[in-house]
Amino acid sequence: MSSHRQRLSPPEAKKVPFLMEIFGDKRLDNYHWLRDAGRDPDVQRYLELENKYAESIMSETNGYEFALFNELKARFKEDDISVPVRVGSHYYYQRRYLSKDYVQYCRRFIPNNEAPPSVYDIMPTGPDDPPEEVIIDEEVIKYKNSLENYRITAFKVSPNNKLVAFRENCGTVCVIDSETGAPAEKPIQGCLEFEWAGDEAFLYTRRNAIAEPQVWFHKLGEEQSKDTCLYRTREDLFDLTLEASESKKFLFVKSKTRVTGFVYYFDVSRPETLRFLPPWHLGIDMFVSHRGNQFFIRRSDGEFRSDVLTCPVDNTFETTVLIPHRERVRVEEVRLFADHIAVYELEEGLPKISTYCLPPVGEPLKTLQGGRTVDIFKSELCISRIHGIRDSQFSSSILRICFYTMRMPFSAYDYDMNTGISVLKKKETILGGFDESNYVTESKRAYASDGEEIPISIVYRKNRVKLDGSDPLVLFGYGSYGLGPSSYSNSIASRLTILDRGIIFAIAHVRGGDEKGKQWHENGKLLNKRNTFTDFIACADYLIKSNYCSEDNLCIEGGSAGGMLIGAVLNMRPELFKVAVADVPSVDVLTTILFYPRKRDLEEWGDPRMEQFYFYIKSYSPVDNVKAQNYPNILVRTAYQDKLVPFYGPAKFVAKLRDMKTDDNLLLLKCRSDGGHRQMPGSVGRLRQQQQDAFKYTFILKALNMIHAPGSEQSRN
Repeated sequence: MSSHRQRLSPPEAKKVPFLMEIFGDKRLDNYHWLRDAGRDPDVQRYLELENKYAESIMSETNGYEFALFNELKARFKEDDISVPVRVGSHYYYQRRYLSKDYVQYCRRFIPNNEAPPSVYDIMPTGPDDPPEEVIIDEEVIKYKNSLENYRITAFKVSPNNKLVAFRENCGTVCVIDSETGAPAEKPIQGCLEFEWAGDEAFLYTRRNAIAEPQVWFHKLGEEQSKDTCLYRTREDLFDLTLEASESKKFLFVKSKTRVTGFVYYFDVSRPETLRFLPPWHLGIDMFVSHRGNQFFIRRSDGEFRSDVLTCPVDNTFETTVLIPHRERVRVEEVRLFADHIAVYELEEGLPKISTYCLPPVGEPLKTLQGGRTVDIFKSELCISRIHGIRDSQFSSSILRICFYTMRMPFSAYDYDMNTGISVLKKKETILGGFDESNYVTESKRAYASDGEEIPISIVYRKNRVKLDGSDPLVLFGYGSYGLGPSSYSNSIASRLTILDRGIIFAIAHVRGGDEKGKQWHENGKLLNKRNTFTDFIACADYLIKSNYCSEDNLCIEGGSAGGMLIGAVLNMRPELFKVAVADVPSVDVLTTILFYPRKRDLEEWGDPRMEQFYFYIKSYSPVDNVKAQNYPNILVRTAYQDKLVPFYGPAKFVAKLRDMKTDDNLLLLKCRSDGGHRQMPGSVGRLRQQQQDAFKYTFILKALNMIHAPGSEQSRN
């Protein structure tokens, strides 16, 4: 039963003029004071008023929202585990509970672990089989140490399977005995990344007091103060990353920016120093693997070029091209096994995985021949990637492939590279009679003003849509940092809430993402950033003209940098849209970079301390382009503790919209007091995520006038 509260009036944020001037350009910011949360009590009061206003507006649909929440919750198993991964003599996996935000890290012993792995292997779970061992329980650690928020961000088993090292979200690396769970080492503080270097040492990265990235070597049993610094860079535009080879015999340290990177290698058997791995060229990014006496190098640049080379470990200048560059094909990932190599490519934006047999170690390798294409994806438009190969045994012939599509839930297959046989190991369980054959996927193309084809992925439920322009549609977009929308959009289990109500869901694969390779990213960043927004608008125009929807029922959604996309297109073409949802949106981009110039932002958007970038960023920065015009119904969600996209940007955007917009449509700001940037879909516990999804979908349905009395809707199965 719905509860009704008296509707409050929209909050009015006070105006405190703050004038900024650069390059002769003056900008007046009346809401700059929202940055002073620690000194101005009006900040908290304003956020509380916005939350109360949102609650009052949505109070009349509380009952419906609760019903949606129960509907979402009913699709998921209460107790579920990740795909078990075989490491040595055990299967390792994570156990999650629907009602909890925390994870248990578990394993089970494999009785016949001397037998070679097979795609038909199944983790034994019977009453007479070895019991489950809970190695780490995040919730137990949280309450034992009275921690407000606790997460394990990395979990790595030592090569001999006797120790486990894990990184906590505070930056501490702990090492425990995998059998007893007892500490095997004093915690190492301030770590960003780490990798095992044999069984008795590991490398880790950290930053010093002036934020210089460094690589350190730590030997178990010694104090952290005695650790050896192997490498440091004074270039503030460079980051350091660590990666272990599949063979576990080498570690690779990459010093990189978003446009280039060079690699050092660390020989686990000779742990004295890092060695530079040439050849290196400006603008070329390198990813290195190891097998026998050879390094395998995947290279890519900003011109959509990618290839795969090999070279002897003792002479890295003597390179052989194994996979040459091909037009419209990008090598995304290479994984090595003792006798095979797996290559993941994108061809015209669609995934392709091929495997090749390798000659015995020591024999010449001049080319790859007789490759076998993995036939799992069929004709589906997939969002997919090779996953977890390093978690399999290097000496095996089993390749694990995880993927999902617009209508299929997450699926994991084991593929035998010798026989070509694939076996499904896990498919995400969706309760309630879900049948993927009830849903249709389509791949379409919109054309940008410069003639570029922009892919659109579409899914809808059969017999629930008319495709005559009368159907509501939710269009999702991201398009930044070289990341595709798969990093942020919800799975099919959540989208069923709208699909089963006759709403079409679509993804605009705009420039700035990675769908067509690195050049797709290059063409949507820096002085090409406006392409991201005009591509999205082109997709919206195409969907309307093709009768998938109309201006009266088109909803748009994005989060973080995708929230900036939403803010930008709202200013540019507000008449196109009926509803907009912006999660933790980076909408105050110009002022934020000017006051807090972070490396990742300078590389993606440009440096507004340079005149050309200043005026270009100003031309699309959502807060700077709000104007007196009609806007659609808008929901903006943020988090008070968000350090990546601080709350005051979204709050300023809403305050300015309230002051200037000329319509009476809904405008809500929801600011969570807990958590940080974790409001992004898929990044919090499932139960909390479903609560957020229920609120979002209720807002969308309310704005579309689609909320009906309980029981009046069509059957959803």
